[in-house]
Amino acid sequence: MEATDLNDPAYWESQTPDFRCNPVGSEKQQGLIESARTDPRLAGHVLVATSGSTGEPKWIALSKAALLTSARAVNAHLGATAEDRWLCALPAHHVGGLGVFARAYAIGQPAVVFSGRWRDRAAEFVALCGEAGITLTSVTPTQVYDLVAERLGAPDSLRAVIVGGGRLEPDLARAARDLGWLVLASYGMTEACSQIATGPGDDGWLPVLPHWEVAASESGRLRLRGPSLFSGTVDATGRFEAARLAADGWFETRDRVELRDGELRFLGRIDDWVKKLGELVSLDDARRRLDMLARAAGLSATVIAVPDARLEHRLVAVFEGTVDPDLVALFNAGAEPYARLDEARAVPAFPRTELGKIAWSRLT
Repeated sequence: MEATDLNDPAYWESQTPDFRCNPVGSEKQQGLIESARTDPRLAGHVLVATSGSTGEPKWIALSKAALLTSARAVNAHLGATAEDRWLCALPAHHVGGLGVFARAYAIGQPAVVFSGRWRDRAAEFVALCGEAGITLTSVTPTQVYDLVAERLGAPDSLRAVIVGGGRLEPDLARAARDLGWLVLASYGMTEACSQIATGPGDDGWLPVLPHWEVAASESGRLRLRGPSLFSGTVDATGRFEAARLAADGWFETRDRVELRDGELRFLGRIDDWVKKLGELVSLDDARRRLDMLARAAGLSATVIAVPDARLEHRLVAVFEGTVDPDLVALFNAGAEPYARLDEARAVPAFPRTELGKIAWSRLT
């Protein structure tokens, strides 16, 4: 579906299942649409591609009622009214972009669309915000980084920028705010129709939105219950599987979190922990630390884990362009022996998803 169609109120009232927000191959797309339209469980649903970077392709079935409940909760959290204008600068076939249109519909104003690819167009984004009187928008950390790198100030009309699709580092958030970008970190997932918790987040803690109940399992995995949970998943063959919820409606995620007094702090995905020399190593922590060191040196680098017969896993630093051995040595000097990098490789460019995340499975 074209992004502009999402501004039509009839879209949000229609009960026809919508696969068109997801750009798959035409033959496969037609098969998925036909399967969805014959399954009564998918009436009034949008089928959205997951934004993660691992696993087999699948689509999350989100009811429009759940999407609009999430939209109203986000608008309430931001104090959004009919006087506000939302701008969508994210792909509309992912929940981040789709959610912007839902929030715009919920306040009775069409969303303004920043269409096309983002790369090297940060100045155009700023100009559109100013020309259209945009007050609210949602972007990724990569987009924030580009705005800061180009020293682009925020237009006076803008009063909040939701940052999702990845971790917003405190130093980047502060640099953005110094330029007038009132950035708010967010934590969410496709299965939750976007946001679960949103706030300044400089210390990593984010207020949980009031339409959610949250708890942690014994292993620290986030458990979630609320009216904006997904209905199920559809695989590449068109087969629908209902969401696996506990009898009392709780959904257990693959994310590790800490909880306190209505706030949440994301610790990493269960998948991001690997064993090396008998010790658990957080790939998320390793990636964030190497990324900060690399950025300070004007480089791009990340970490992957590769199975190893002796160590269980080797930690490999991957650089865009050329390996910097001094940077690897600096990283290892501040790491525990079991968390040190074992080797370094270089690639011309990191494979990325449309939201700018590194596609870990392809890189590995």
